[in-house]
Amino acid sequence: MSATPPEPTPAGGGVPPELGRLRSSIDNIDAALVHLLAERFKCTQQVGHLKADLGLPPSDPSREATQIAHLRALAEESGLDPVFAEKFLSFIVAEVIRHHEDIAARG
Repeated sequence: MSATPPEPTPAGGGVPPELGRLRSSIDNIDAALVHLLAERFKCTQQVGHLKADLGLPPSDPSREATQIAHLRALAEESGLDPVFAEKFLSFIVAEVIRHHEDIAARG
């Protein structure tokens, strides 16, 4: 396995302050995203248990379609590519459904 090469730095060796500030902001946003996803998955785990207890199927295509439409609209309002937002949510929903299937299988 090879190590990631260091990023090139401008002459003089240091990272420009603006680049450092932007990277720090990105790091903070990434941390917030991870924490938000963890909270989301805690909620969806509870939903999975409720669905299993009630005999409901792991996926709800109507709910998923509503979520995707809502997220696409939010993405457009926020200046984010709605196609990317849909792919992102679809990835998350697929993982949630897998968790719900596992929960249902364990009974």
